[in-house]
Amino acid sequence: MMMHNPPHPGEVLKKLCLEPLGLSVTQAAKALGVSRKTLSGILNGRAGISPEMAVRLSIAFDTTAESWLNQQVQYDLRQAERRRKKLRVARLPAA
Repeated sequence: MMMHNPPHPGEVLKKLCLEPLGLSVTQAAKALGVSRKTLSGILNGRAGISPEMAVRLSIAFDTTAESWLNQQVQYDLRQAERRRKKLRVARLPAA
Protein backbone atom coordinates (compact mmCIF):
# COMPACT_ATOMS: atom_id res chain seq x y z
CA MET A 1 0.00 0.00 0.00
CA MET A 2 1.41 3.36 -1.03
CA MET A 3 1.66 6.11 1.56
CA HIS A 4 -0.48 9.16 0.85
CA ASN A 5 2.43 11.58 0.79
CA PRO A 6 5.72 9.95 1.78
CA PRO A 7 8.56 12.30 2.74
CA HIS A 8 11.71 12.53 0.68
CA PRO A 9 14.30 10.17 2.20
CA GLY A 10 16.63 13.14 2.69
CA GLU A 11 14.12 14.61 5.12
CA VAL A 12 14.05 11.32 7.04
CA LEU A 13 17.84 11.19 7.05
CA LYS A 14 18.05 14.70 8.43
CA LYS A 15 15.34 14.36 11.11
CA LEU A 16 16.02 10.81 12.33
CA CYS A 17 19.77 10.41 11.83
CA LEU A 18 21.72 13.65 11.59
CA GLU A 19 19.80 15.91 13.97
CA PRO A 20 19.61 13.46 16.92
CA LEU A 21 23.37 12.92 16.68
CA GLY A 22 24.08 16.63 16.30
CA LEU A 23 25.91 16.01 13.02
CA SER A 24 26.53 18.79 10.55
CA VAL A 25 26.27 18.13 6.83
CA THR A 26 30.04 18.35 6.60
CA GLN A 27 30.59 15.83 9.40
CA ALA A 28 28.04 13.39 8.02
CA ALA A 29 29.40 13.69 4.47
CA LYS A 30 32.91 12.95 5.71
CA ALA A 31 31.70 9.90 7.68
CA LEU A 32 29.78 8.64 4.63
CA GLY A 33 32.76 9.19 2.32
CA VAL A 34 30.88 11.56 0.00
CA SER A 35 31.12 15.24 -0.79
CA ARG A 36 29.19 17.81 1.17
CA LYS A 37 27.47 18.81 -2.08
CA THR A 38 26.26 15.23 -2.67
CA LEU A 39 24.81 14.88 0.82
CA SER A 40 23.31 18.37 0.75
CA GLY A 41 21.48 17.52 -2.48
CA ILE A 42 19.88 14.51 -0.81
CA LEU A 43 19.01 16.35 2.40
CA ASN A 44 17.38 19.16 0.44
CA GLY A 45 15.40 16.84 -1.83
CA ARG A 46 17.29 17.73 -5.00
CA ALA A 47 18.83 14.25 -5.34
CA GLY A 48 17.69 10.76 -4.53
CA ILE A 49 19.20 7.85 -2.65
CA SER A 50 21.23 5.67 -5.02
CA PRO A 51 21.91 2.01 -4.28
CA GLU A 52 25.49 2.88 -3.29
CA MET A 53 24.32 5.67 -1.00
CA ALA A 54 21.80 3.27 0.54
CA VAL A 55 24.65 0.90 1.37
CA ARG A 56 26.70 3.75 2.82
CA LEU A 57 23.77 4.85 4.98
CA SER A 58 23.12 1.29 6.12
CA ILE A 59 26.71 0.97 7.30
CA ALA A 60 26.84 4.36 8.99
CA PHE A 61 23.49 4.18 10.78
CA ASP A 62 23.14 0.40 11.27
CA THR A 63 20.06 0.18 9.06
CA THR A 64 19.34 -1.76 5.90
CA ALA A 65 20.08 -0.55 2.40
CA GLU A 66 16.64 -1.85 1.42
CA SER A 67 14.92 0.49 3.86
CA TRP A 68 16.56 3.52 2.25
CA LEU A 69 15.81 2.33 -1.27
CA ASN A 70 12.20 1.53 -0.34
CA GLN A 71 11.76 5.07 0.95
CA GLN A 72 13.14 6.44 -2.31
CA VAL A 73 10.90 4.22 -4.44
CA GLN A 74 7.79 5.20 -2.44
CA TYR A 75 8.66 8.88 -2.81
CA ASP A 76 9.41 8.58 -6.55
CA LEU A 77 6.25 6.58 -7.21
CA ARG A 78 4.11 9.15 -5.42
CA GLN A 79 5.65 11.93 -7.50
CA ALA A 80 4.95 9.97 -10.71
CA GLU A 81 1.36 9.24 -9.64
CA ARG A 82 0.80 12.96 -9.08
CA ARG A 83 1.67 13.51 -12.77
CA ARG A 84 -0.46 10.55 -14.00
CA LYS A 85 -3.10 12.66 -15.80
CA LYS A 86 -0.44 14.48 -17.82
CA LEU A 87 0.97 11.26 -19.26
CA ARG A 88 0.01 10.41 -22.82
CA VAL A 89 -0.29 6.61 -22.82
CA ALA A 90 -2.54 4.47 -24.96
CA ARG A 91 -4.17 1.42 -23.40
CA LEU A 92 -3.25 -1.83 -25.07
CA PRO A 93 -5.71 -4.70 -25.49
CA ALA A 94 -5.33 -7.70 -23.22
CA ALA A 95 -3.76 -10.78 -24.79
